Amino acid sequence: MFKRTSDILIAAAGLALLSPVYLLIAVALKLDSDGPVFFRQNRLGLGGAHFRIFKFRSMVADADKRGGTLTIGGDARVTRVGGFLRRHKLDELPQLINVLRGEMSLVGPRPEVPEYADLFPTEFRRILAVRPGITHRATLLFRNEEELLAATDDPNAAYIHKVMPAKMRLYIDALGEQSVMQDVRTIVETIFRVGETITAADLTLDTPEIGNIVSAARGGPRAVPAVENASAVEAVRYRRARETVA
Repeated sequence: MFKRTSDILIAAAGLALLSPVYLLIAVALKLDSDGPVFFRQNRLGLGGAHFRIFKFRSMVADADKRGGTLTIGGDARVTRVGGFLRRHKLDELPQLINVLRGEMSLVGPRPEVPEYADLFPTEFRRILAVRPGITHRATLLFRNEEELLAATDDPNAAYIHKVMPAKMRLYIDALGEQSVMQDVRTIVETIFRVGETITAADLTLDTPEIGNIVSAARGGPRAVPAVENASAVEAVRYRRARETVA
């Protein structure tokens, strides 16, 4: 109850205080390229309910016809202003509207598109027990995700094989560790863009194969067995432990 109340108060204050920024971004988007100010997309929320997420549009208006759901670094569909917004995560600001509407929280697992969540039904049943959020510890670790995926031979396979399992591990681990102080720390680290990030080396570690994952990625959504693959996360934990000892 306290978390929801604080979400409402902070989201309302944020929308009011940031309204000049919203207006400035809206004008810049309109001057830069044709299309709406906001990008809306279907995502999974609390209990698996579908909702439409708000973002500032960062791509050309017909981006869905020029490529898939996944966006990687150097994507030609990203506009000049959109690139700036994505680089500084300003495209996520309109999700304060989703928070105010009760579809999202300030801190929580990032809302996934159904086509990817359907690959991991067991994990997402647990993850969707809480409201998705604008930011999360996993968001901070993977804030360079687009660049990491751009450096791989198959970004879609890398996202499903490596990135999603690592993020899900973090989401599930955090379910039992939620607290006001942890949320405050995550918000502060998000604003000031501090903390560790996953490296390309972390993503290329050898990890156990997840059954049916390749065929699912190529042939459409299909249920995948429980995830035991989270080497990228373990690599970060190992580095932290080593640095603490040193």
